[in-house]
Amino acid sequence: MRPLLIAASLLTLAIAGQVPAAAPAADGGKAAVAALAPVPPGKLTGAVRPLAYRLDLTVDPAKERFSGHAEIDATLTRASNFIDLHGRGLAVRRAVATARGKAYVGRWFELDPTGVARLVFDAPLPAGPIKLSFDYDAPFQNSPAGMFRVKVGSDWYSWTQFESIDARAAFPGFDEPGFKVPFTVTVRTRPGQMAVSNAPEVSSKIENGWQVHRFAPTLPLPTYLVAMMVGPFSSVSGTVPATPQRAKPLPIRIVTTKENAGQMQFALEGTKGIVTHLESYFGQGFPYPKLDQITSPIMPGAMENAGADLYADPILIMDDKASTSQKRTFGMVVAHELSHQWFGDLVTPAWWDDIWLNESFANWMGFRIGDEWRPDLNIRAGALADGFGAMGTDALVAGRAIHQPIPTNAQIDEAFDTITYGKGGHVVAMIAGYMGDTKFRDGVRNYMAAHRYGNATSADFFAAMAKVSGDPRIVPAMQSFTDQQGVPLVTFAPDGKGGYAVSQSRFARLGTVAPATRWGIPLCVRASGGQRQCQLMDQAQTSVPALGAGAVIPNAGGTGYYRFELPAADWDKLIAVADVLPGGEALALDDSLYASFQAGRASAAQLLASAEKLSHNPDSYAADAGVDSLAALFGTGMLSAEGEAGYRRFVAKIYAPRLAAMGFDPRAGIYAKEDPETSQLREQAVLRLALTARDPALRAQLAKAAGAYLAGDSAALDPAWFDTGFRILIDQGGLGAAKALAEKALASQDPLFRPAALGAIATSGNGDVARWVLSGMNDARLRRSERFGMIGGIAGSRETRDLGFEWIKSNGQELFAGSSGIFTASRLPGIVAGFCSAEKADEIAALLRPRLAGKTGALALERTIERVRSCGILKEARGSELSAAFAKTS
Repeated sequence: MRPLLIAASLLTLAIAGQVPAAAPAADGGKAAVAALAPVPPGKLTGAVRPLAYRLDLTVDPAKERFSGHAEIDATLTRASNFIDLHGRGLAVRRAVATARGKAYVGRWFELDPTGVARLVFDAPLPAGPIKLSFDYDAPFQNSPAGMFRVKVGSDWYSWTQFESIDARAAFPGFDEPGFKVPFTVTVRTRPGQMAVSNAPEVSSKIENGWQVHRFAPTLPLPTYLVAMMVGPFSSVSGTVPATPQRAKPLPIRIVTTKENAGQMQFALEGTKGIVTHLESYFGQGFPYPKLDQITSPIMPGAMENAGADLYADPILIMDDKASTSQKRTFGMVVAHELSHQWFGDLVTPAWWDDIWLNESFANWMGFRIGDEWRPDLNIRAGALADGFGAMGTDALVAGRAIHQPIPTNAQIDEAFDTITYGKGGHVVAMIAGYMGDTKFRDGVRNYMAAHRYGNATSADFFAAMAKVSGDPRIVPAMQSFTDQQGVPLVTFAPDGKGGYAVSQSRFARLGTVAPATRWGIPLCVRASGGQRQCQLMDQAQTSVPALGAGAVIPNAGGTGYYRFELPAADWDKLIAVADVLPGGEALALDDSLYASFQAGRASAAQLLASAEKLSHNPDSYAADAGVDSLAALFGTGMLSAEGEAGYRRFVAKIYAPRLAAMGFDPRAGIYAKEDPETSQLREQAVLRLALTARDPALRAQLAKAAGAYLAGDSAALDPAWFDTGFRILIDQGGLGAAKALAEKALASQDPLFRPAALGAIATSGNGDVARWVLSGMNDARLRRSERFGMIGGIAGSRETRDLGFEWIKSNGQELFAGSSGIFTASRLPGIVAGFCSAEKADEIAALLRPRLAGKTGALALERTIERVRSCGILKEARGSELSAAFAKTS
């Protein structure tokens, strides 16, 4: 799975470990049932093992509920009169266990909010084979968790999103990744509607007024990878021709809502290419008999359901005129999700503590294979940007290791964060770079072959890597990064012989003390113009010999997951060549220098000098990195009024000459055939100049084009400029302009226009607009997920964050009540992370700790509190210095 801005898992069913003396009376309540044995907080006991599912669901997305009949063949390891399994929010009308030809009627009890249920019988079931049968109904969800629905235009559609533990909201079962079995799915729909599931559809006919779609049995799957989609979809079909790894053509489809018909060909052709690159890497054909690529307008990321991937509309719905950033997202996310078809679906984690391996590897593969598919898009550089971005979270004292025990259901969704994706992907890249690409690939292939259609653990993966590497130090080095929290800091000091004495420690920001930690660091260095030299630094100190003339580059290639510290003179030498460094090394420079400033070492003047020098780097990621770091400080409100004015002048000085040299025309498709990197550099310049530097001529040009677009001239404004143009219109027209824009957005189903327009309203920074959104924007067409996104935009914008926080204090239950799924619950506390004072940190803690204690989101809250407090400390210590440096900008 890849939520944006990340992808897949689930939970369990089992049976109690002993036979109680007697079953509760027929009218026994929930408390009596819970007293039979401890309610499993995470993994079930394993006393029941499912062998196969047969699901028959009646799904009409226009209704509020769906119904189902589920049968599960299973093995009971010991006699018992109750079974623990999973089901959340299910109205179970009938539950029967059949064993040795006898039917046992059960009573269903849901025992905790995470969906652990207990099925109780009046007489013990005998050990051995059993069949569980259920008749039930359940509500559709209105956000992407479980079986969810949304109205698009005049039609209703439904999709499923089961990772991590939301399959239990759609059918009773053993919702745990370690239970991997075949599913036979039947979906009953209104006549004329399409149904999609993991396996090929084998028949479709009308029975009793319903269209019955029957699908072939799946290959073994865990519950979180099961998929069922229903609606009047549009689709395009094709095949991926046979490859050396696959003898037969692979059927593929793009499936989307009717409004997106005609915009699927790019995704169809792109998917074909990505599949062939992945087959070549894994050395085996696509592991399932067909591939459907499906979109939903409210999916905030993507999900790797076996043979039936699900995506947010804008990831797939585009054409050749799409922006560079949209095409980059397509390449990276599609390659990420499709790599999961092997690494995650074909081979699945045994439990959620190893989901990091799925997502970290897929994150790395997404950038790697996306880049192979379209080298011109420079997708691979984004992997390092992702990894360095994760360091900001990993540097906090409040946090977690990539790989750690997950004993409770509430902790599962917290594993789907930037540590798993960004840090994990960067660590995979670092190890692959150190081992060598061929050896690492061979280890992956061996791991896949050994666990095909089964489950595996991190230990299995490490063993495969150790075998091919021939270096016994590789495994402890890998584990030092996966099993420990924190960012290594590698400090260079002159040794008096032309080389450096190098020491490692854990990076800490001003005002925090990090515990002592040691890693096995693949340390690669070079001098500018020189060759890379690598060593495995597994001790507290090491030495680096003289590297030759030029600036020392302590993270050669940028693939190392560590920060570095240099003497001031060496920093200055490195900054001086920032414009000619390869992109990854330039990103490493920016991250480490910014971190050094946060720790109280590098100067504000060095930060500004680096940002200016990096802006001339030809790599679009590197060119924007320095200003992006400064923008993060600006966004906290750390600068004085003079400092803010100087920051705006600084931005104008950098980007105005660039845009003048490149030229700018806001009309649709003007730059469709341009070099992607040039196009991306233009997007960055327009955004900075229009919204930060507030260039009057550019703003007038964009406002005119945005006005013409909203008046009906669809060619007047390219989607790349939607957000910027609409925000300028709101700046000019205030609340009236925001209301007019909202009306057009809610009347539209365009997958780019609608979210861009609503996002521009939310992030306008206008107090009147923010108050209207929070209290007066009561429109039935506004989806729940969109409303949450707009609240987050208001709370996350520097001009309106106080309004957003006050609303949360009074209305937070709207956000926190009923939120579930990997896209929401674990991310909600982050919407108030933009504040910058110890006092506000205390206020956030007092408000939200009681609400989130022991629940999903508790870790994200502690990170938010530390971020806000740390920012306040930095502001007090260095805000004046930073403001003075900007104030000097001419």
